[in-house]
Amino acid sequence: MALQKGDFTLIDYVAKVKETGEVFDTTNEEIAKKERLYKEGEIYEPKLVVIGEGWVLKALDESLEKMETGKATLVELAPDKAFGERDPAKIKRVPLKHLTAKGINPALGMRVEHDGKMATVRAIGAGRVLLDFNLPLAGKTLVYEVTVKKKLETEKEKIAALIHRRIPAIEEVKFKFTVKQKSVSMEMPEEAFYLEGIQVAKRGIAMDIQKFFPKITAVKFTETFKVSEPKKETKT
Repeated sequence: MALQKGDFTLIDYVAKVKETGEVFDTTNEEIAKKERLYKEGEIYEPKLVVIGEGWVLKALDESLEKMETGKATLVELAPDKAFGERDPAKIKRVPLKHLTAKGINPALGMRVEHDGKMATVRAIGAGRVLLDFNLPLAGKTLVYEVTVKKKLETEKEKIAALIHRRIPAIEEVKFKFTVKQKSVSMEMPEEAFYLEGIQVAKRGIAMDIQKFFPKITAVKFTETFKVSEPKKETKT
């Protein structure tokens, strides 16, 4: 059965620059390590994409509707469908001292912030630095190899995936929740209590659930702190 707008899907992908074959993004941990993209703390697993929500590049999003579950599909995106064409006006020379004064020692290929914008260092010489404010992938044709691993069918599956999207560091199965007519009640696992940004994540989860399930008007989070009983002394 064909996928359509609004479907909850879990996708795996490997994304390359067509011109060089360089892998710049993937959901696969093994490939990330092989291509030296691996980041400690990053979660490598199939990614939740609700088709039509703009959670991936628009042209890639639209192509998902033509895919079959379990079948790898190649999607080629020209620059105008990806990160845009390169703009020569966004390449500027700035005095080296403007960067060193902020504690930045530029190196070729380094990403730096200047005047509130991110840029890539393209050249250094004669006391000046050539900064490229184009997006790193601007002007490049991208190739995505995408596999829709699963289409989520049930309300519980979809809510669990929305929770995991906001708090990926903790296993999905550790979030216990019940769905009643107009509310979702969730028991937060202890590992989540002190996660950085947890309050923002909880608000995001509530907004996501209410967006995709309009009948639900309340999302309740419960945090239970368990106090261990003191050990009784045994008399000898």
